[in-house]
Amino acid sequence: MNYDLTVIGSGPGGYVAAIRASQLGLKTAIVEREHLGGICLNWGCIPTKSLLKSAQVYRYFTHAADYGVALEGTARPDYAAIVARSRGVAEGMSKGIQFLLQKNKIDVIRGSGKLAGKGTVAVTDAEGKTSTVTAAGIILATGARSRQLPHLPIDGKKIIGYRQALALPQQPKTMLVVGSGAIGSELAFFYQSIGTQVTLVEFMPQIVPLEDEEVARQLERSFKKAGMKVMIASTVESVDTSGEGCVVTIKTAKGAETQQADIVLSAVGITPNIENIGLEEMGIEIEKGRVKVDARYQTSVAGVFAIGDIIATPALAHVASAEGIACVEYIAGLNPEPINYRNIPGCTYTTPEVASVGMTEKAAKEAGYGIKVGKFPYTASGKASAAVAKDGFVKLIFDEEYGELLGAHLIGENVTEMLAELVVARNLEATGHELIKSIHPHPTMSEAIMEAAAAACGEVIHI
Repeated sequence: MNYDLTVIGSGPGGYVAAIRASQLGLKTAIVEREHLGGICLNWGCIPTKSLLKSAQVYRYFTHAADYGVALEGTARPDYAAIVARSRGVAEGMSKGIQFLLQKNKIDVIRGSGKLAGKGTVAVTDAEGKTSTVTAAGIILATGARSRQLPHLPIDGKKIIGYRQALALPQQPKTMLVVGSGAIGSELAFFYQSIGTQVTLVEFMPQIVPLEDEEVARQLERSFKKAGMKVMIASTVESVDTSGEGCVVTIKTAKGAETQQADIVLSAVGITPNIENIGLEEMGIEIEKGRVKVDARYQTSVAGVFAIGDIIATPALAHVASAEGIACVEYIAGLNPEPINYRNIPGCTYTTPEVASVGMTEKAAKEAGYGIKVGKFPYTASGKASAAVAKDGFVKLIFDEEYGELLGAHLIGENVTEMLAELVVARNLEATGHELIKSIHPHPTMSEAIMEAAAAACGEVIHI
């Protein structure tokens, strides 16, 4: 078959690119070796949020008295049912992608895709049979997998990656999580919330290392209050799996110590899926383990493009989707507005949630800005008090000279839903004054944004 465009990979970058291509009149095919929707829908973003919602509901039951609700009996998490619900949500979303692809008349070709010459993709199916597809343009959207450290090899049983963590055959009594980025923190929180005793180990001097320091400290306090053990500035040096469980040796500032755990979860980042897709044979340039692309996402070989986790941009589902749309519009001869990589939102769905965009306070100072910082605590929020969710705050950072919003850092209930307002504000170069004068509904968590802006500008509102 011959197409205008063939996309290898059906994750949030690939399937969105394919749909946009079809909308623009390109005859499009998508190659997928596993489940439609990629890691995000099947083993990442979506099933993780399902698990976290179950944990949140369980927490509501265990804290029912805080809401004036009396329960008879004891609520308990049904781990098997929680996992089954999560898998069902993922399966439903994958079927939804299949429907969208069919609706947009996109051919789905099952198998592993590999570049096989100019404008050619070889597809090997599950039985080992290979067929070829030709296309004027090819987009590589093959995503990523768990990164493995040499001294922390994932065996899928005692030392696991995020994929195994989403569907363990039984709930472990103890777990040690290595790495406190979004994946590590979310899974650590999930398991701690349903009764597993979790130790979270982070190499950097703060958990969620990419976040603002104050946010990281607040999240660490919340984790510890929930009973989690948190070890920062610590390194896992070895894991002995010869016994029934795992014996973990950890290097800390005070010296080495050992921890025992049923399961060790390695959440130390991701590795791009760039092997066995024909890059070397085609002479496509790689730089620091990522496919090198130009401003239009074209690789060093004309007609071959790359998006998402395999290129040197933030490895986030929404970034991959945006890149897919921009890439296809370039291919179709349009002139899309370039993605502003300085305005990418990031979210971590723990309790409390974490959300941010733009510069941290430390980064803004290091960049030489004179800054104004405004904070508003959830303890002063009527909606947060009513929700028994007073852990958190909104922190906004403005350029002192021009009033530009440089960064926004939020921690607390519902902040992942509030962040988009600040992404739009930064995109429109809004000032603190404009945020203050934009009437926010009362009572809402989002009022904290207006209040934080007022604090930065020396005004006091406190509705």
